[in-house]
Amino acid sequence: MDSDFRTRRGLRGFSVNRLIPNVLTLAALCSGLTAIRFALQGEFRLAVIAVIVAAIFDALDGRVARRLGVASRFGAELDSLSDFLCFGVAPALVLYLASLKDGGALGWVATLMFPICSALRLARFNTGLLADTPPPAWTGSYFTGVPAPAGALLALIPLVVSFETEAAWPRHPLVVGATLVVVGGLMVSRLPTFSFKKGRVPRHLVLPSLLGAALVMGVIASSPWIGLSLLGLVYLCLIPFSWLAYQRQASRERAVASGDVVTLHAAEQGPSSRE
Repeated sequence: MDSDFRTRRGLRGFSVNRLIPNVLTLAALCSGLTAIRFALQGEFRLAVIAVIVAAIFDALDGRVARRLGVASRFGAELDSLSDFLCFGVAPALVLYLASLKDGGALGWVATLMFPICSALRLARFNTGLLADTPPPAWTGSYFTGVPAPAGALLALIPLVVSFETEAAWPRHPLVVGATLVVVGGLMVSRLPTFSFKKGRVPRHLVLPSLLGAALVMGVIASSPWIGLSLLGLVYLCLIPFSWLAYQRQASRERAVASGDVVTLHAAEQGPSSRE
């Protein structure tokens, strides 16, 4: 009787909901490995598409885990390992095989730097999750540095541009190597960047936002490589605005902590009560 009971409990295992986020993470990992395979075969367009697919799966796994309430430490570690390969190793190898192999030793140095920056960024992110004092809630709207998926897509911009132009300069080792170095620096930097996870769109901006999204999707559908390049450039242009927004909120937080905030409710209530 006891053995039958233990057998039934063993058959129960994990629910399917607990497995879905990990399956999505493994799908992203497979896409990253497939990007390397395509690059070895010289199919660089398919390699870029595989990295984009990995980014889509990576964006889904965490959100699905939080929605289902099945986030776990195992899933977080698996996600970090997948991110390192998909958005650190895979883009660097794709760009090396497409361009940087012609740059000699310096080309390989630039190739090595990018996954190293990705590993450092992910290590910093994981240790930040274990901090004794959690950061203020509003900091959840920002990343520290450019996130790994965005960094991978930014690093691939020169290669993506070369798909739409016959010029040789986008694939020149100096252009590709400089892009890898700059993007790697942004990944390990302390610059705050929008996370687009907890932000809210004001009511009066909902319709313009939908129209803007439709415009972006239309450009990507009609000319995907140009659309992806422009999307990456727009993201770069948003970094100064994210820094300003972060500094503004940090100043407000310091003012609240020091007690220098002046409450204006009483002054506002006087005129309104007379109307």
